[in-house]
Amino acid sequence: MQNSEKEVPWVWVVVQDPGGNEQFLGQYYPEDDISFIPAFHQKEEALLCLNNLKRDQTLTYQPQAIRLSLLTGNAGANGFMIFILDGNGRILEKITP
Repeated sequence: MQNSEKEVPWVWVVVQDPGGNEQFLGQYYPEDDISFIPAFHQKEEALLCLNNLKRDQTLTYQPQAIRLSLLTGNAGANGFMIFILDGNGRILEKITP
């Protein structure tokens, strides 16, 4: 993992079905066979990018802050990478837990 955890200890992720069967909204690149969790430096970036993410339109989504170290552990245990994105969905950093 890069230095992100020391530089940015908190990130914003999109939580699917908050208050119910909560889980992080993951994405999948079939061309490269990569599963990842999009994360953002700011809540506003997560809100801007939300419409660009593939999701189930019948569920509710909410950006929530999480420690990068907790996200990294959870993502790694479930076979996901973490992509730090900007509000337009551009990849700023790829983190392999």
